[in-house]
Amino acid sequence: MRVATDIGGTFTDIVYIEADGRVRFNKSHTTPPNFEQGVVDVLKKCPLDPQDIQDLTHGTTVVINALTERKGAKTGLITTKGFRDILEIGRGNRPDLFNFNFRKPESFVPRYLRLEVEERMDYQGNELVPLKEDDVKKCLDIFRKEGVEAIAVVYLHSYVNAAHEIRTEELIAELWPEVEVTASYTVSKEWREYERSTTAVLNSYVKPTAKKYIDRLYGMLEKMEIRCPKYIMQSNGGTTTFEKAKELPINMVESGPVAGIFGAAMLGKMLGEDKIIAFDIGGTTAKCSLVDGGEVKTTTEYKIEKTGRFPGYPVRIPVVDIVEIGNGGGSIAWIDNTNSLRVGPQSAGALPGPVAYGKGGGEPTTTDANLVVGRLDKKNFDMEVDLDQVCAVIQEKIGTPYGLDAEEAAMGIIRVANSNMLNALKLVSVRKGYDPREFVLVAFGGGGPMHAASLARELNIKKVIIPLAASVFSAWGMMMTDLRSDDIQTYNARLLNPDYEAINGEWRKLEEKAYRDNAEKGVARENIYFVHYLDMRYIGQDHTVKVRVPNEDMNPQNLGTFIEAFHQEHELNYSFRLDDSGVEIVNLHLASFGRVEKVPIKTLEAKPYTLDEAVLEIRPVIFEGTGKIDTVVYAREKLSPGMQIAGPAIVEEVSASTVIEPGMRARIDDFGDIMIETGV
Repeated sequence: MRVATDIGGTFTDIVYIEADGRVRFNKSHTTPPNFEQGVVDVLKKCPLDPQDIQDLTHGTTVVINALTERKGAKTGLITTKGFRDILEIGRGNRPDLFNFNFRKPESFVPRYLRLEVEERMDYQGNELVPLKEDDVKKCLDIFRKEGVEAIAVVYLHSYVNAAHEIRTEELIAELWPEVEVTASYTVSKEWREYERSTTAVLNSYVKPTAKKYIDRLYGMLEKMEIRCPKYIMQSNGGTTTFEKAKELPINMVESGPVAGIFGAAMLGKMLGEDKIIAFDIGGTTAKCSLVDGGEVKTTTEYKIEKTGRFPGYPVRIPVVDIVEIGNGGGSIAWIDNTNSLRVGPQSAGALPGPVAYGKGGGEPTTTDANLVVGRLDKKNFDMEVDLDQVCAVIQEKIGTPYGLDAEEAAMGIIRVANSNMLNALKLVSVRKGYDPREFVLVAFGGGGPMHAASLARELNIKKVIIPLAASVFSAWGMMMTDLRSDDIQTYNARLLNPDYEAINGEWRKLEEKAYRDNAEKGVARENIYFVHYLDMRYIGQDHTVKVRVPNEDMNPQNLGTFIEAFHQEHELNYSFRLDDSGVEIVNLHLASFGRVEKVPIKTLEAKPYTLDEAVLEIRPVIFEGTGKIDTVVYAREKLSPGMQIAGPAIVEEVSASTVIEPGMRARIDDFGDIMIETGV
């Protein structure tokens, strides 16, 4: 039996696949600030024998929470003399050029805790100034007095030669073994000093918090006699061991959300679909990503807290290319100072939650609006819902200011929420040169199935897939992953009479390191496979494009294949190509995977119900453009493969409702997924 747990903003999910391939799942409420308790709670809700668990994979929000809530460790920075202010200087990439009230991102390390030492490497890795070890010792004395809990070490050009950073690590281990340390070469071996600095600093900032969390969770699992191999989901779409995760916790920054994206890609392979837009609506946020050719795209251009007006904090690690907005089921509807209706990014979260939860929430949310228009049923909540109170809050906060009744106001909230989500879907498709009509929309999370059909129609997407166990699909995705690690090394080489032996030799070094790292995780050499990427650009450009290239040595015969792959990717990203311009490599990127044995998913057995017997009720539901219509509501657990449903209809399951709009049709496939034909 394989088990996966995922912590969300509102719920903690569990999915497990039994030995015969049957998929089971459950949910419990997330328990901030002691998130590990929610994991234990949801495990206890399931009839699991610890001896039967083959492995357990976990997705967590502990890292992103520590960063966004500024609840990490007191961190100090040791850097090369003259570069103390690199975190403050940053980049001149103001996203909102005409905002005269713009404020630069505030550093996670205050200036008095950013200290310098004498040392210097040049850009080729040659030592210019030896490391002055007395400077390091003075830094540690100051940090001790200031109560520093974690240290980041970032020296100029250490991505080429890390000798000074390695020696500094050794000194800290000798003089102050208790403090947590991150040397920049361990998290990023790419050039661009500002980005390497922020990555190392943020890793140190969250390291004590993540370490305590993982240790507490590990101890609680051991106490439950769950002693199987334990893995944690990373932002790159793969997993790692608990021990490795404690050393580089920044790799967990998008731990939960990316699992759903990877799961959508795997589901696509099962169903013969390789062009997918994955769409996840949870309690707090909506996330989406595009899968082309079955490949989940990663980027090293990820920025924490980036918005249209805020440049965010760059993290130079591979992260699944994902767009995330503050628009989930718990997103609060409000009226701004221009009298415009807004939804999000503020969220009611798990506590107090939407008004419907009855836990003291007094602001209308997307969930409350869907309840009022009939898309959700109060009987499907795990608490008593006062519908009159929900209507009264929507009326007071939104309806009365606009002269609308509660139902009209609720539809207004849904329209605005859908508009926000539509913009996010366009960001990963239309604005990146993809035609959404060529893709299938895979929608999951608690709110994805409810909004997906309407959004697909807006984008002219023909098919929507609502997976089995949609509300816990991110946890399902974790069980489809392999162990993954990424090694990115800056290596600048022009592809005009290149030194093939040198380039291929660099790949061998990265591969041998990957074999050693995987051996530490207990992965046999025959279970390791690689994917090669190159960060490439036209000569004279500043930034690069990540290109997947053949897993083979470069030679005069196949050089054109590598260059053509870059031209195509550049044209896709920027709508033009320069065939006569020279091309150069900037970074080598090796993704190494350790295969984890997976249980084949079993097809869904026919249920002993007819379609009529699966009907729960007929209730009035408001739809955009058609108004209130009597709508058939089905119980998903009673639907069998091959059954067909005509819209308007709603399919209800625990913690999710799938809306099939008027004029659409749906069928249940062999795995229990709902396949909606939008009719566009």
